[in-house]
Amino acid sequence: MWLMLTTLTLTLFFLFCIESTGHTYIGPGAGFAFISSFFILFATGILAFLTILTWPLRAAFIFVKRRKIRGRSRVKRVVILGLDGLDPLLAERFMDAGDLPHFKSLREKGSYRHLKTTTPSMSPVAWSTFSTGVNPGKHRIFDFFTRNPKNYMPMLSSAHISTSKKYLKIGPFKFPRKGAQANFLRKSVSFWKILGQHGIFSTVIRVPITFPPEKFYGAGLSAMCTPDLLGTQGTFTLFTAENPDSLGQTTGGIKIPIQLKDGKFASEIQGPPDGRNGSGGSLTIPIEGHVDKDGTGVNLKIGKKSLELKTGHYSPWVTLEFKAGIKKRIRGIVRFLITSMDPHLNIYMTPINIDPDKPALPVSNPLYYSVILSKLKGSFATLGLAEDTWALNERVIDEGAFLKQAYDIFEERKAQFFDALKKNKDGLVVCVFDTTDRIQHMFFRYLTPDHPANKDKDIDEYKDTIHQLYKKMDILLGETRERLNKDDLLIVISDHGFKPFKWGINLNSWLWKEGYLVFKEGSTIGAEWFGDVDWTRTRAFAFGLVGIFLNIKGRERHGIVRRGEERAALQYEIKEKLEALWDETNSLKPIRTAILSQDVLKGPYTGEAPDIFIGYEEGYRVSWNSAVGKITETVIEENTRSWSGDHCIDPDLVPGIFFSNWRLEDDAPFIGDMAPTVLNLFGLEPRGFHDGRVLNISNPN
Repeated sequence: MWLMLTTLTLTLFFLFCIESTGHTYIGPGAGFAFISSFFILFATGILAFLTILTWPLRAAFIFVKRRKIRGRSRVKRVVILGLDGLDPLLAERFMDAGDLPHFKSLREKGSYRHLKTTTPSMSPVAWSTFSTGVNPGKHRIFDFFTRNPKNYMPMLSSAHISTSKKYLKIGPFKFPRKGAQANFLRKSVSFWKILGQHGIFSTVIRVPITFPPEKFYGAGLSAMCTPDLLGTQGTFTLFTAENPDSLGQTTGGIKIPIQLKDGKFASEIQGPPDGRNGSGGSLTIPIEGHVDKDGTGVNLKIGKKSLELKTGHYSPWVTLEFKAGIKKRIRGIVRFLITSMDPHLNIYMTPINIDPDKPALPVSNPLYYSVILSKLKGSFATLGLAEDTWALNERVIDEGAFLKQAYDIFEERKAQFFDALKKNKDGLVVCVFDTTDRIQHMFFRYLTPDHPANKDKDIDEYKDTIHQLYKKMDILLGETRERLNKDDLLIVISDHGFKPFKWGINLNSWLWKEGYLVFKEGSTIGAEWFGDVDWTRTRAFAFGLVGIFLNIKGRERHGIVRRGEERAALQYEIKEKLEALWDETNSLKPIRTAILSQDVLKGPYTGEAPDIFIGYEEGYRVSWNSAVGKITETVIEENTRSWSGDHCIDPDLVPGIFFSNWRLEDDAPFIGDMAPTVLNLFGLEPRGFHDGRVLNISNPN
């Protein structure tokens, strides 16, 4: 309650302190429409005033709602610490070696289990099941992205943003405005929303698939799939004086040429689309730079701001303001890093994060929560996939620069988490840290001496990175436990584990060679996103990281496979062939099991899922080319990228972890059990739609 009063008071204060700028609502492919800051400030001020004015009535109403269930509640506060991708086998190894004393203490005095993950074993899917307590057939998230059945092109699974005319209503007043409407595509309902309906306050920080932010009684920060200011899932920029032939668009970013003359250069930062004249261009900010006399840094001028950069040192967060019209500004934040001065000057710029202080797109619930955190704790990353894995994959930054970035984001998250623990003493606190997932993705090769990604790369300097990562998470756990009250329930979970990713399987190449995917007459292989595929003759295609879609008649635009017996027969035919696939080079069987969607999914959205999920054997995953619909001559290829570990394999091979300071009697918890269990602890009955069960957990004190 104190948090709400504090944030409302600070909001009123900030209304008179924040300089006037425009606010913009944006999204992938949605273009731009603007609303003046006057209306934002006016609306926020009125709403804050009304909220404070009506607080006694609402407090009484909440008290009555809480009173109905207080007698049945077995807990005052539940704290859930999410460590994305923390692997049970690695955790056990490090605990047994004595390197994780806080995890070991929880195992001995409380509870520890392997936590069953979802099918497929992916973060957006598993965390959605955590949030809702239902299987993917009910929450509708099967991958990061899916195909648009109308044109076979990729689309984000969790959010759809479209331009529409809307009105801002404040009491009897109605202000017209145009904006991009963000629709949340995940279905079912989160357990913290149910808690809120019964007067229980929740603080939910960076749980994946919470963008756009859902409304509930509490405070929350959005996470995975929150876009950058360009409307992408993260586009870095490299300003470089290297050979211009290697410049332009690259995977995950862009390279912009700069020409040094007498140690000086001029360029521009490419921002969001310019929606004013339909030109298709981008808003830009001019930048100038000159090399220091000692040749160790660069003085960078961004608009009217000056910034001193030193080689190998990240800048603090820098605010960018893109002019989109008279008194209209779109704000983002970035960090800069000089990665090289000699023989060529290279300056890396992170993706342009939405500025939490003046968000162009809502990244929190309520809208002003990100503003409050920004004022209290400083600027912070808002991008869903904030750690720039593609910059490391493309060798734009090195391992050291990536680790520095990842741990800086970790510190931002930790400050937000501890702030929530301090202020929310009665209810639910959830915080998910991505650091464990991102670092394992990029450093797993160091645990695998024969990994193809080790070729021509360092194999010694960062060989203890994952070990140190787990030790750092143990320190976080210890600091968390110090902030708990005596009867608090602490649960530590991960959504999945990790394995090496050594070889990629191009499912689309295999489908083409087997005759299930057909090219247009005269076309050649190699185009991304199925550029040369003849959909009128194609029966199956692979999309994303985990699945194969059949080209179903009446579902896909040019579908030719009939539902019912024909679909089932084709599913089984492909399943049998894939499970018999043999890797001649490595003398291994790449696919452990091919899983028919109807065998593992139950719910109204099962028909939208991939028809076959692929359960890869350890060491394998879908190839990079197959994931983007690119067909090549090769079915099995080595993975030489820095992204060397993964979990998009057979779910039985990558369970997550479950620790608790309370005693758990059940032997095989499932990530979908968390939602009904927490509801039950607060005195509420699980909902009839829940697939998870109520775990038998009790306070040992």
